[in-house]
Amino acid sequence: MTKRPEELRSHQWYGTDGLRSFSHRARTRQLGYLPEEHLGKPVIAILNTWSDINPCHVHLRDRAQAVKRGVWQAGGFPLEFPVSTLSETFQKPTPMLYRNLLAMETEELLRSYPVDGAVLMGGCDKTTPALLMGAASVDLPAVFVPAGPMLPGHWRGETLGSGTDMWKYWDEKRAGTIGDCEMAELENGLARSPGHCMTMGTASTLTAAAETLGVTVPGASSVPAVDSGHDRMAAASGLRIVELVRQDLRLSRILTREAYEDAVAAVLALGGSTNAVIHLIAMAGRSGVTLTLDDFDRIARTVPVLANLRPGGRYLMEDFHFAGGMPGFLSRLTDVLHLDRPTVSHATLREQLDGALVHDTEVIRERDRPLAAEGGVAVLRGNLCPDGAVIKHIAAEPRLLKHTGPAVVFDDYRTMQRTIDDPALGITADHVLVLRGAGPKGGPGMPEYGMLPIPRYLLEQGVRDMVRISDARMSGTSYGACVLHVAPESHVGGPLALVRTGDTITLDVAARSLHLHVTDEELDRRRAAWTPPPARYERGYGALYMEQISQADTGCDFAFLARPGTTPDPYAG
Repeated sequence: MTKRPEELRSHQWYGTDGLRSFSHRARTRQLGYLPEEHLGKPVIAILNTWSDINPCHVHLRDRAQAVKRGVWQAGGFPLEFPVSTLSETFQKPTPMLYRNLLAMETEELLRSYPVDGAVLMGGCDKTTPALLMGAASVDLPAVFVPAGPMLPGHWRGETLGSGTDMWKYWDEKRAGTIGDCEMAELENGLARSPGHCMTMGTASTLTAAAETLGVTVPGASSVPAVDSGHDRMAAASGLRIVELVRQDLRLSRILTREAYEDAVAAVLALGGSTNAVIHLIAMAGRSGVTLTLDDFDRIARTVPVLANLRPGGRYLMEDFHFAGGMPGFLSRLTDVLHLDRPTVSHATLREQLDGALVHDTEVIRERDRPLAAEGGVAVLRGNLCPDGAVIKHIAAEPRLLKHTGPAVVFDDYRTMQRTIDDPALGITADHVLVLRGAGPKGGPGMPEYGMLPIPRYLLEQGVRDMVRISDARMSGTSYGACVLHVAPESHVGGPLALVRTGDTITLDVAARSLHLHVTDEELDRRRAAWTPPPARYERGYGALYMEQISQADTGCDFAFLARPGTTPDPYAG
């Protein structure tokens, strides 16, 4: 079925005989457009998260022109809209605080303007889920254009991975094995082009999930940001969105339960970021799909880790792209995928993967030669995390995956930073470092504090991993035996708020268990003595955030956005 011009949503603004349509047409002439350039054509919103202070997206101003080129060629009318830029590098306290703000902006912008379809341009960690959450709530045809990974870093003959090698060499500096001169060189070599992190961090994980969901053109998620193929991918996306509008292929037909389960399988087989757990749960909720931590744990037991990518492996995203990208990777998982669901480019995922090849079996492993037998993220339960916690166990030292030790508790991140190197704390490699006050409300915004630093004197002794537990997140480029997203968080009185220094804690990844060795009676006594923290915000967006934010296990969405219900289109009359 092909939509007739009068059936387009934008026709309500442009095509009637009333005063308002006259005004809309007159104002479009004011913009410099001829009637034949836009009347009766699909109007395509290009939502661009470019800004001068977002290095992941600094090239998207140019890529928007390629998208427009594709839209024009297909007979559509492109309009570029600047939307919030969530820069993981610079925005404080964390762009996670503002993910839902961009989701709201996306939804309301698409709903309130004469738009028939959308091209969503993002890639830095929070932009992918935010754009897709907002677009799913509006349910128009949409295509996602990933920002693409930056080029590999280089330093003294070594290939560097952004984020991952930052953490590594910062610890080496703290241990005294390298100095200021080496660090100055690393500053110049770590991130050497536009684009998001080129490790399998959160950005690469979420764009890979978007491709698996079926909302990008095939292979889009791994094209390096500065490769000419990225321009061609952007133009192809512009071509495609016009056809989707004409077919009325809305996101609700793409973002099904089967699609989300496939995205979970792909994330786990990639050894992807723990942050994807929160984001995919929130994205699924906006699509009317209930996705839970139990779904992640169930699917994790059915897929091996096949992507040999840092931080859990050896290679970087450019290697992955030329090894076959997501089409080649997904061709290794066809037995667990739902192949008969549609994507924005093909009638079925099966058709999309037909002929996909893997060109380097060291980067994308065979099923009988995985990096790990099970998916890279494990979901933990226990009296310390009754609503769940997660650990990226493939990025931890194996000796720590079953560990019992005494806790050393920090009430907030600033205190931890100030005191972690103090020998008077008596921290040994067997201790369990616990950080609280860093969850969705406590952070605020659940900052990436979860890779707690190891005391300097232990680094000097050669210690490079310890068990660390928090209600925070950690960067997808991070590594170590870090238990994250403990729910409920300490700020709302979760069990993490009741832990005391010296309490014994057992982590057992194989048993999916996290246990605090304190009796229920003692925990009840501590709970009775606990007092809630004072309100962090008295007004503004922060107050709205604190009132509406949900816990990590349900996706950290706003309650008024996550609940079911309909929102009517505005009267354009």
